[in-house]
Amino acid sequence: MLQAIRERAQGWIAWLIVGLISVPFALWGIQSYTGFGGEPVAAVVDGADITQREFDQRFQNTRMELRERLGAAYRPDLIDDRQLRAEVLDDMIRERLVLETSRALGLRASDQEVRMTVLADPAFQVKGRFDKETYETRLRQNGMVPAQFEDRLRQRLLVAQLPRALVATELVTDREMDEATRLTRQKRDLSYLTLAAERFASADPVPDAEIAGYYETNRAKFEIPEQVKVEYLVLDAEHMPGVATPSDDKLREAYEAHPERFGQPERRRARHILISVPAGADADTEAKAKAAVDAARGRIAQGEDFAAVAKEVSQDPGTKAKGGDLGEFGRGVMDPAFEKAAFAQAQGQLGEPVRSRFGFHLIETTGITPASIKPFEAVKPELIVEVTKQDASAHFFDLSERLATLSYENRDSLAPAAEQLGLKVEASDWVPRTGGAGVFASPKVLTAAFSEDLVKQGVNSEIIEPEKGKMEVVVLRVLDHREPSVKPLDEVRAEVIDALQQRRSQAAALAAASALSERLKAGAKLADIAGDYALTQPGALTREDAKVPQPIRDLAFTLPRPAAGAQSAGTAELPEGAALVVVTQVEDGSLEGAPPGVKAQQAQALTQAIGSQGYRHLLEDLESRAKIERKPLAEGSNLE
Repeated sequence: MLQAIRERAQGWIAWLIVGLISVPFALWGIQSYTGFGGEPVAAVVDGADITQREFDQRFQNTRMELRERLGAAYRPDLIDDRQLRAEVLDDMIRERLVLETSRALGLRASDQEVRMTVLADPAFQVKGRFDKETYETRLRQNGMVPAQFEDRLRQRLLVAQLPRALVATELVTDREMDEATRLTRQKRDLSYLTLAAERFASADPVPDAEIAGYYETNRAKFEIPEQVKVEYLVLDAEHMPGVATPSDDKLREAYEAHPERFGQPERRRARHILISVPAGADADTEAKAKAAVDAARGRIAQGEDFAAVAKEVSQDPGTKAKGGDLGEFGRGVMDPAFEKAAFAQAQGQLGEPVRSRFGFHLIETTGITPASIKPFEAVKPELIVEVTKQDASAHFFDLSERLATLSYENRDSLAPAAEQLGLKVEASDWVPRTGGAGVFASPKVLTAAFSEDLVKQGVNSEIIEPEKGKMEVVVLRVLDHREPSVKPLDEVRAEVIDALQQRRSQAAALAAASALSERLKAGAKLADIAGDYALTQPGALTREDAKVPQPIRDLAFTLPRPAAGAQSAGTAELPEGAALVVVTQVEDGSLEGAPPGVKAQQAQALTQAIGSQGYRHLLEDLESRAKIERKPLAEGSNLE
């Protein structure tokens, strides 16, 4: 066929077709070489791009970190996505500014610092020690290679240096320390009356104009967010079909592959004498070293003490002073030639000289700890769990590939994939962009559910991994979609009236508290005006004392210091009413009698607070002088 096309593609018509194809290629295909039409940009900081992809990844990671930090308390509906996105972008902009400032100041993160940080990270450790295989596996799971991760880590370490430097160089004077102590450890003697808003509830009807005005002013409170209904398949390793119990032959094969895992392999204890031979030494040097070790062997064979000879002639600085003692070791630790000889000798045997890459060794085996491997039957239950898990993992990845293929080949339905893989098609109720329970708590799933392709075309998604490191994947398809809307006034009228009546009651409670405050200022006593309001007299409190509600505590520490025998009063708004707060005495804070070390701790806390404030001022200055351009989010981005 290609030959036929070639034979017919002759003359001016063919050249016209080629020209028509070439024009759009020249106009649009060239972008991949010139850079036009590259990946979307979220922000530009002094000419440097923060790409949409970087922003998406940081946003996803932030949500995952919130979920892990809050655990069971995590509720996606309480997280304002717009605010969170703005905060994430602001953080990235500030990091970029600090990074460039740190580089300009000559700050650097050394290779040693990066290495020590990696080695100390518990995520890369097995039994408390760094494990290279675990390190590389974790990075692969996150779509990174070591060089890429270490470059990002170097940047994070560099960004952290500047605030540390500012805090470390901050100084606190004795006067600042005394003033801070006076205020932070201050106590105030207070009393307060509580006025419940419900006591001031009014039966007067709320005018329609007021209802309409509140509704218009607070339309955001009655907004129905964008929502989707989806159907989806979940494949997870714990509940997938088709994982059989492994056979005894397979279990025995796994046992025999690495039996040392089930006990202690044979270990040896030895001592040696080393006569070093430099790399690339000539035959004469080799011969002299061999003669020296033979002479040492002859002395020991004639009855001299091995340790004494080793201290005299051995050239191993690590063991010479200990009479050549190497301690106990297993296989895979020593030089191969040394190990072969040590494990071939009987206990107490003095072997023939052995040549290793370090030189000539004279080895005496001083102890043998026999292998203590548990028999197959003893570890069979453990092997069943291990091999079943391995089989499940392999089966999971096989089913994942089949799910990806089937859902792509049947893009308008999940039924074929469900039928062939033995899965159940689940259907959701309306899901908002803020997410929900189960798989809908995953930002990745929500990103796919609200993507333009799925919403407008109704096709199956690609397979999605809701949570990194967990063997679970999801495929979904959007069944229905709702644009954001506002509930009509008729539907929320009762809610609006309740809010307005609560506002009236709250205002009335505050007015009553203010009237009582005026009577106090006129000379009345608190006990005389309390009436049947709840009077609480907690006495002297610190700023952090949780005996009283925070609004009352905050007000108490902002009221003027009362003169001797007088009092200061003010009103505080409470969630369900108001309070009249009275301060009768102020006792300034002091470190006198404080336990040892408290002053140093407080000085450190004050230093950090002042340093942190200085760092915030630095960030504000950097932002004010930088050229920052926040770009509109790319169409179809999961962040819109």
